[in-house]
Amino acid sequence: MYPYVKRLFDIVLSLLGLIILSPILLVVALFLFWDFKGTPFFTQQRPGKKEEIFHVLKFKTMNNKKDASGNLLPDTERLTPLGIFIRKTSIDELPQLINVLKGDMSLIGPRPLLVKYLPYYKQEERIRFTVRPGITGLAQISGRNYMTWDEKFKKDIQYVQNMSFSQDLFIFYKTIFKIFKTSDVELDQSSYMPDLDIERKQMMG
Repeated sequence: MYPYVKRLFDIVLSLLGLIILSPILLVVALFLFWDFKGTPFFTQQRPGKKEEIFHVLKFKTMNNKKDASGNLLPDTERLTPLGIFIRKTSIDELPQLINVLKGDMSLIGPRPLLVKYLPYYKQEERIRFTVRPGITGLAQISGRNYMTWDEKFKKDIQYVQNMSFSQDLFIFYKTIFKIFKTSDVELDQSSYMPDLDIERKQMMG
């Protein structure tokens, strides 16, 4: 029963959020358009419920600068001052309210990760694909970026197995608190842990 109620909450709250936050979204979009001399949005394919691929929408926080070989520079070298502020305050995630309204995502659930990670999940971790991915989730309020992959996935499993209104309300409350506490936000995840595919290839090897 709750999954149906949860979807109703997602529709109502994401629509209200887009209406209420529209002035902020517009101002940020204009500043980013000026900062990047082009589109303020970033889209990327991510697997959602039942591993169906959708395009996640975020505010752009990095430029496209490359090294002499044509490879993109590390995240920390491509982040602009405005991009750093937007990422630290999680404003870059707000356009995902559109994904929630469309049904690609939920307000709360396991975060949608890269498509290239799909072959590397353990069987028990694939439970994360039985629900819509979320803008925020249990893993995000439990340590944000400073967690290992195994720790993050354990939280995802815990969330899905205990999905309820009370748990979602708790995660929502903790997320609001986390937004104002930026000390545990890592701007470049690769600086302390490898990508999931690289880590699990190393474990297999």
